[in-house]
Amino acid sequence: MTGTGVGEILVRLDHVSARYDKQIVLDHVDFHVHEDQFTGIVGPSGAGKTTLLRLLLGTLKPVAGTLTTEPDLRVAYVPQLETVDWNFPITVFECVLMSRTHGRRLPWASAAERARVMSVLDRLGIADLAQRHIRELSGGQQQRMFLARALLREPQLLLLDEPTSGVDVSTRHDILHLLGDLHEDGVAIVLTTHDLNGMAAHLPHLVCVNKRIVADGPPAEVITPAVLEETFGARMEVLEHLGMLVVVDGAPEIRTEAM
Repeated sequence: MTGTGVGEILVRLDHVSARYDKQIVLDHVDFHVHEDQFTGIVGPSGAGKTTLLRLLLGTLKPVAGTLTTEPDLRVAYVPQLETVDWNFPITVFECVLMSRTHGRRLPWASAAERARVMSVLDRLGIADLAQRHIRELSGGQQQRMFLARALLREPQLLLLDEPTSGVDVSTRHDILHLLGDLHEDGVAIVLTTHDLNGMAAHLPHLVCVNKRIVADGPPAEVITPAVLEETFGARMEVLEHLGMLVVVDGAPEIRTEAM
């Protein structure tokens, strides 16, 4: 069974299958998330990574198997940035404020709620951007804004779909370090990614998915040529550089000569 940690299990999938229309996307998957988990899900496009997040989030029901969720579990979700309408007329502050849900009786925000939003924005280092339109943000700032939306819900489990997609290396490291800090504060985190090298360097637990769980465990056990070839369907080499694993394309170099 996939999972890591010794804490309470928040979500558990036993022999779960999922499909869209008649196409099976995940087949007989065993997966569970502990309260102290920090996991990266890697795999090619169409492998079922986002589907697995949707199962954990509860927006997709399995067609087979059993999904069990801890009662009253607080879950927050950060979507892929490419799915967002960045021209929507809203400021950073308003976008984050819209995520409030608990105990709502009035349509407008209380002073305490507004203060809470500013506190979260300040923690993520973007309080000075509160009144800026969301389309004026950089990729890293956009990701921090959506993290702020998630944290306003005070989640026990945070799910992120490709949080480092489309950002530069420096911003990628900043985001992963920030997620590490949130994990240290007691938030269980599961994220999807194509970024094998970034995950190997920052995450304690990886899961390789391609319509099923191919492998799971610490990076040193999962990031191997055999596992990666089974997951991605292509040869990859794994090197060690300065104590870190580095994945490179293992296909032979093709040379062409001028005619």
